[in-house]
Amino acid sequence: MLQFTVSGMTCTGCINAVTRAIKSQDSLAEVKVDLATQHIELETTLSKEQAQELLEEAGFAVLG
Repeated sequence: MLQFTVSGMTCTGCINAVTRAIKSQDSLAEVKVDLATQHIELETTLSKEQAQELLEEAGFAVLG
């Protein structure tokens, strides 16, 4: 499981953007987003670096 803390997520549109970004490269990925804590958990075959790049391309700053 990969975990990220990001900034910039404010609504369900952001959740959808995160999910689309990850699933564009791993259609079987499981994506859990908590808007309140700005936390994302991923079950994916992507590397941490690949997932981080996709999140940043979707417009979110990865903090950790």
